[in-house]
Amino acid sequence: MKRILLPAGGAVLATGLLAAGLAGTAQADPGYASDKLANDAAAAKAVVEFWSATNGAALKAATASDIWTKTDVAQLQSKGGYSSDTKPGTTAPIGEEKKTAAKVQNVNMPKTIGKVFFVNSKGEKKWCSATSIQSTYRNLVATAGHCVYDTAAGSDVMDKWVFVPGYYQGRAPWGIYVGYQAFTHYDFDVYEDFDRDYAFVTVFNGLNLGGGTAKKVSKAEFDAYKGIKDAKDVEISREEYRQGRLDPKSAEYYWRDKGSAPEASGPDFPGAEVTKVEVTEAEYNAARAGQGNGRKFGAPETENVTYNQALAYILKQKPDWKAGDPLPAPTKEAPATIKLDRQGNATITHFYVQQWYKPGKDTKYFKTVFFIIEGAVKDAGRLGDNVGGQGFSWNQPTKKTVRVFGYPALPHPDGNKAYTGVTPKWCYGPTSDKLVGSAAKKIEEHVALKCAMTEGADGGPWLLNYNNGKRLGYVNGVTSTFNDQDKNGRVDYISSPYFDGETNTVYRAAAASWSPKLF
Repeated sequence: MKRILLPAGGAVLATGLLAAGLAGTAQADPGYASDKLANDAAAAKAVVEFWSATNGAALKAATASDIWTKTDVAQLQSKGGYSSDTKPGTTAPIGEEKKTAAKVQNVNMPKTIGKVFFVNSKGEKKWCSATSIQSTYRNLVATAGHCVYDTAAGSDVMDKWVFVPGYYQGRAPWGIYVGYQAFTHYDFDVYEDFDRDYAFVTVFNGLNLGGGTAKKVSKAEFDAYKGIKDAKDVEISREEYRQGRLDPKSAEYYWRDKGSAPEASGPDFPGAEVTKVEVTEAEYNAARAGQGNGRKFGAPETENVTYNQALAYILKQKPDWKAGDPLPAPTKEAPATIKLDRQGNATITHFYVQQWYKPGKDTKYFKTVFFIIEGAVKDAGRLGDNVGGQGFSWNQPTKKTVRVFGYPALPHPDGNKAYTGVTPKWCYGPTSDKLVGSAAKKIEEHVALKCAMTEGADGGPWLLNYNNGKRLGYVNGVTSTFNDQDKNGRVDYISSPYFDGETNTVYRAAAASWSPKLF
């Protein structure tokens, strides 16, 4: 539900700031919220190091945003026609590309789109879709509000937030851009109102990763280094481990995995193994059949032995035993049942029950070799200079045709996985002729589009008047929700907040905001 909180003259204030071209953050305005993501260059470099270390391992490990559960994928209900709060308007895109001949529906993907990566309050590495958008300092990203503000943690901003345009399998062709300052509507920041599920984020200058020279260093030098670095664990012998520990000049770090002894478990423990434990005949007879600790382990095993072997076994139980004495009763040390006669016929019968256990591990020895990568990080320049920036539009009529881009990844509610999230996809068509809502999501004023993209595409831009040759258009929405109108377990409609004059106020404040360089 929208709450109009902007005071009289608020829009004029934001416009005045743009006209003045102030090289700083816009003044606080009750109509929008602004929050820092990374305070300074040192913090931003640490974020880049987190995502880029070990050949982009963290980027590759991230999974698609999944704030909508299967039960959230519900039907949209019509709420009536749109009602603009100011006149329609547009802001032109930047970075027009050379026109190319293109057939209808042979879509040229815009350079501006990519993925935003972040760590949520649960410590999970996640990503959404996003786009570069026109701004005074060519430093702005547009995405969904829930891809910047963590609704599971009281709308705190996400941790380690970065934008990677053109991202593909750990590679960042135009650099990594760390979030500096986030802007969203006051209602989303305070009330988590998904009618305002959009955000605009200023970013630092980008960083290009790649190349550089690996230099072997000590652990202390490794810990002190603030740039890109790597460490490799190498298994070694016990003797090399002992020598390395005694060498004060060694740059490597020596350590061992002490291993572990086998540990009792049940048969259902993953990887559990079974062994047999010998018991007395009485204990065996009392045990049940089946699988489990203390249950019978197969049939009794009879061992044919010589008289002297049987006698030696008896004397283990009762050293003072003499021929003609009764055979001693089984003990824990010698539980088997013995039969023997003076003709030399002797048998020992063994009885076993099961014992399940988790296998232990042998002690292993390692050394860790440390490297710093010098010259691996270079200034990539401003986001808008590298990939351009889409335009922006607000208070547009519904039923206009838009082209939506994103990286869908998660399965449909019925489990069908139609997308991988590796490459961007698109949808095309007119928006709904009426605003729609969802009681399940407490949404009253969204715009809908027939589209089967699933989560991972959230935050992706809805581009009005998309020019396929220039690969540019006007951001007139961002994907917020995924819906199943025909109740067949498949997403068939997506929705976006309606971009009105208040959205424009948030956008203009963000578009006028400066962000620093990293070098």
